[in-house]
Amino acid sequence: MNPELIKPEPANEPVLEVTGLTVGYGRSIIVRDASLSVRRGEIAVIVGPNGSGKSTLLKGVIGTLRPASGTVRLLAGRPQDVTGKPPERIVGLGVAYVPQLANIFPSLSVAENLVAGLRKRQAVRSGRLDRVYSLFPDLRPAARRPARTLSGGQRMMLALGRALMTEPSVVIVDEPCAGLSPRYRDVVWDQLIALRRAGVGLLVVEQNTRAALEAGDYGYVLVAGRIRREAPADELLSDSDLIELYIGKSRQSG
Repeated sequence: MNPELIKPEPANEPVLEVTGLTVGYGRSIIVRDASLSVRRGEIAVIVGPNGSGKSTLLKGVIGTLRPASGTVRLLAGRPQDVTGKPPERIVGLGVAYVPQLANIFPSLSVAENLVAGLRKRQAVRSGRLDRVYSLFPDLRPAARRPARTLSGGQRMMLALGRALMTEPSVVIVDEPCAGLSPRYRDVVWDQLIALRRAGVGLLVVEQNTRAALEAGDYGYVLVAGRIRREAPADELLSDSDLIELYIGKSRQSG
């Protein structure tokens, strides 16, 4: 991937910092006092059993849910507190969000999806389209096809491509491999790793614990709405007692 797709930051510097975040739905608190950080050129993964609050935590970070307490700070460029700000505001400051569902426009073409929200001429002139097509080669020959005709794996590529068109410093991805075949799961992780190598900071929720920890750099174990453990991913992966206690069979399931 061409490094021009991202905003340059000093290597390994934090680009996102979440401190003491408590978030839920109305009076129902799902996640309590969660703290994490994402560094440039790093994949930080959030793992845990079903119902532990992983997706809720992401929604609190990106602003689709308003936190009850805690802070979310963007550190790329000029540090800013974005706690509870509208998602479009946070996206405009260099964060891309790829939800598990409703992450593309099925009736639009692949190319139209990529330039949605941008001026097409600007996207072409800046070379953003070509750079996305070079990273996701399946998309170029399908550029004029409706997005609904893509396979599940190709749809996730398109969703990631749309996110990169904004030239983000941070990409937040919710269960990118949900419902995909094993072949496309590998393809998607390959693309996420390529983004890391290009210097993007990634925060990824993934149900397949083993795959997430094998690909990630740093891991957070979320159980019953609280982060119970954090450590380098390889350290968590080697702790069989912790995996069995907090994750159980989900490490083998999608």
